[in-house]
Amino acid sequence: MAEKDSCADGDPAELMQVLAYVEGQRQAYIERLLAYVARPSISAHGVGIEETAEFLLGYLQGLGMESQLLAGGGWPFVYGRNCRSPGAPTVLLYGHYDVQPPDPLEAWESPPFEPEIRDGRIWGRGVGDNKGQHLAQLLAIESWLAVSGGLPCNVIVLLEGEEEIGSPHISDCVRVHRDLLADADLVITADGPVHESGQPCIKFGPRGIASFELRVRHAERDFHSGNWGGVAPNPIWTLVHLLATMKNSRGEVIIDGFYDNVAPLGELERAALDALPVDTAAVMAGAGLARLDEPLERPFFDRLAAWPTFTINGFHGGYGGPGTKTVLPREATVKCDMRLVENQSVEEILDKVEAHVRCHAPEVEVIRQGGMEPSSTPLDSPYTQPLQKAFRAAQGEDPLLIPAMGGSLPDYAWTKILGVPSFTTPYANHDEANHAPNENLEVERFIAGIRTGAAVLAYLGTHS
Repeated sequence: MAEKDSCADGDPAELMQVLAYVEGQRQAYIERLLAYVARPSISAHGVGIEETAEFLLGYLQGLGMESQLLAGGGWPFVYGRNCRSPGAPTVLLYGHYDVQPPDPLEAWESPPFEPEIRDGRIWGRGVGDNKGQHLAQLLAIESWLAVSGGLPCNVIVLLEGEEEIGSPHISDCVRVHRDLLADADLVITADGPVHESGQPCIKFGPRGIASFELRVRHAERDFHSGNWGGVAPNPIWTLVHLLATMKNSRGEVIIDGFYDNVAPLGELERAALDALPVDTAAVMAGAGLARLDEPLERPFFDRLAAWPTFTINGFHGGYGGPGTKTVLPREATVKCDMRLVENQSVEEILDKVEAHVRCHAPEVEVIRQGGMEPSSTPLDSPYTQPLQKAFRAAQGEDPLLIPAMGGSLPDYAWTKILGVPSFTTPYANHDEANHAPNENLEVERFIAGIRTGAAVLAYLGTHS
């Protein structure tokens, strides 16, 4: 990604100086990111989490922020604030310092926690998701302080250590420590990849997720399929038949009431989705797909933003080894998730799943695995325009506006608990391979993220 001479007349005072400072610190900032990624912080395994939280606490304290570790029932949240600009908005910058496990290690071209630069990219676990992105936000703060001694708007930082295990305690943290967060006017999360085209984007909310298992056991042991086939019920077939009553061949979820609370797109959302560029044939070719899922007439980005989904993540039962084994299994399990859109809720959807299973296969157990609520911010938020101006100043082009992202983030903590608008501003390349081996972040996108973070603070400072 080539850097662009993007600032123009009318940009906030001192922004040009800050961006020049960022450029002068380019190599030092890259080395800081390499050192940060080299710190393992795997929440699923409890590896390096507390040490990384202490490191971040010290960093925020070094920036002169009022800082502390917040208890939330699990791994600590790192909190900091610099609110010394009376009359200016207060932005809460959210990110997460935990990373996914690096497995399978043999698939990495270089060790996951020994980051290195190759082909214009930094390679290492967590570099894109999410260390490089929230470090870009922090370095934007640092750059402003170095140039002007202060910030153009008020800033709260909240970094989580459990996002990669589903953010199970974020709602409790926000409610318990609401007094420390209540003055936030908006929330910005730098996470995820930019649009497939490589263009920058602003996302106005994530879909939610509800996860569950369907489990059935028909006997105390496996059976010989000849001696018992046709006599003992097969738990795999029980689940197959049940699943067929939950989603049809048209791709429609046929659980009673599943779509009841799906709101139709507004005019702004419809126009924004229609404006997103996509080469469907290229997307399919790149993913090795021969076709898209049903319904085929549904527009590409409507699938990722406007509609809920029902996905079978895994089906487990019986024999899966080499050759054959004529066994009739005693039990089977299917793991599922449903991505939810705004106005749906985790409890509502899981209640409807349970009611459906009771009706169609009462011997099947539904095991709730938890979830995350959907979230949405209106495209005509008063903060949309300053964010657009900031992207234009930092990156030289207007960001695409994406009403909802396909994946899930704990955005509901801001929109539904704090009651403030929330925006996701991705800085990572679309092929960052987050959650996979050889995770990477383009160097120029990291630098552009720092520039964008600095410009966002500047333009929020002009907003009243």
